[in-house]
Amino acid sequence: MSDTEKSTDELAGSEQPFVQHLMELRDRLLYGVIGLAICMALLAFWPGPSGLIDLIAVPIRAHMPPDAKLIAVGVFSPFFVPIKVLAMAALLLSLPWWMYQVWAFVAPGLYGHEKRFAIPLIVLGSALAYVGIAFVQFFVLDKMFGFIQQFTPASVAATPDIASYVEAILSLYLAFGLAFQVPIVVVLLVKMNMVTVEKLKEFRGYFIVVAFVIAAIVTPPDVISQLALAVPMCILYEIGIWGSQWFIKTSAPSEAEAAEKESAS
Repeated sequence: MSDTEKSTDELAGSEQPFVQHLMELRDRLLYGVIGLAICMALLAFWPGPSGLIDLIAVPIRAHMPPDAKLIAVGVFSPFFVPIKVLAMAALLLSLPWWMYQVWAFVAPGLYGHEKRFAIPLIVLGSALAYVGIAFVQFFVLDKMFGFIQQFTPASVAATPDIASYVEAILSLYLAFGLAFQVPIVVVLLVKMNMVTVEKLKEFRGYFIVVAFVIAAIVTPPDVISQLALAVPMCILYEIGIWGSQWFIKTSAPSEAEAAEKESAS
């Protein structure tokens, strides 16, 4: 057999698995979109787009005059803003489903100890995202708007635009949801042998500076929201160091799995 025929046979053998992976990825994305659509339908039925707007507006309305309301400056804001909030709420509600689709796509290529390691991280990552968003909704926004409203002159009516308000709080949801993934990132770095626990402990002081710099960039220019993001990040960093030590012990491969991995390599 010639070299050309050999290379053709090799390509023919590798093409099919590649196509299968693409089809699997397509199916997983389709399942995720279907789950998102179902969540949007459920939220549209209850509490509805208006109900979601009323819910996220609670923190700022608590610091506005009793009869004051958020205003809609844009012509299409009364329609597009509730739809945007509905889509974001549906995405958050379907987050575990999306995480499961990612897990189902990569699971066939993982060893047993890697699967045992991945499942808790997926569950913990989703839970931490929800905790970060709830922290924003029920603590940060109330304290932040209370602090900002103190600087409003008596001659000024503080009636924010609904579009700018939604954009601001969605950016905070995203920032805190990602920031609360610090333990997951730390554990993954240690698990992939990119850094040791000892190095993480030595980097602790630098991380505090990094956390406050990130908080100053991604949060509004008030000390309340900056502290509310930086301090939990530092605490979560310590939790990540502890968690990485625990995961290393519990997710260590067995002798049979180690032999299997060595023979495969």
